[in-house]
Amino acid sequence: MGFAAIDLRSDTVTRPDAAMRRAMADAEVGDDVLDHDPTMARLEERVASELGYDDALWVPSGSMGNLIALMLHLQRGDAFLAPENAHVLGSELGTAAWLAQGMPRVLPHDAGPGRPTPETVSAATAAGPYFALKTTLLCLENTHNFAGGSVFDVAEWKALLGAARTAGLLVHLDGARVWNAAVALGVQPGDLTSGADTVQVCLSKGLGAPVGSMLASDSARIAEARRIRKMLGGGVRQGGILAAAGLLALDNIGSLAGDHANAKLLADGLRERGWTVEDPQTNIVLADGPLSVAELADLGIAAVTVVGKIRFVTHRDVSEADIRETLDRL
Repeated sequence: MGFAAIDLRSDTVTRPDAAMRRAMADAEVGDDVLDHDPTMARLEERVASELGYDDALWVPSGSMGNLIALMLHLQRGDAFLAPENAHVLGSELGTAAWLAQGMPRVLPHDAGPGRPTPETVSAATAAGPYFALKTTLLCLENTHNFAGGSVFDVAEWKALLGAARTAGLLVHLDGARVWNAAVALGVQPGDLTSGADTVQVCLSKGLGAPVGSMLASDSARIAEARRIRKMLGGGVRQGGILAAAGLLALDNIGSLAGDHANAKLLADGLRERGWTVEDPQTNIVLADGPLSVAELADLGIAAVTVVGKIRFVTHRDVSEADIRETLDRL
């Protein structure tokens, strides 16, 4: 007998619900490239306000949002710092070097998974000879995907910002899942983004939107970011159809707590069944166990392999009953 599929590969597999589909169908639209689609404008204003910035820009993907930020901040041959296994280092097809023309430098996770210390940032920017790389940018990731959805809190964020400013660095935050970090810590998303020069946040990871991320910054940078987005082919016409989904996605942030609870349930159950599991802080579970991804698939459980471990990601389309069913199959 075949198993019904339980998809734990990513929180990007969620599908828009009926209310979101209706909102998309009914959205007020215009030509966003020519005169700024009205629904898109409302989404951008709301995200900028919630994150504590002057302005924001919708982009098709988080990877494009990160790339635009790096293109804003880096001059040809500048070095930038990012934590080991950060998305901008290994999951964006080298665009940081290819298109933004920056040289990546890896920071170790000496404060814990996904979390460099301010001291490491300072040491990485110590003055060298005139022919040394010039480091100009710090990229951080909260939550850190390949460190198991790990979180750094407000105090750590401020300390890292302080170290970056002392070293004369600009700061970009890849906050694709910063909503999860905020829910896990019980703070507002803006508490974890305030002070960065740019921040990218995702609407399609766990919140239900079918597509879209946001880049927030000051008005001058966002005006230039809009030009770069067009250069990269990211301009949309009747973008309000997609922005309407984004507006409803923001209303789903509170539901992420349920995803975190399901991740803990899954982690505890895996551990009871002989798996070695890192305690999840949010909705990502990294585990070593007796079954491969292919063997899990035979049980109707979809997962992926990252950094040598099996990754399970809980999301709004997977219920507590689905997690219990997963554990029963194991």
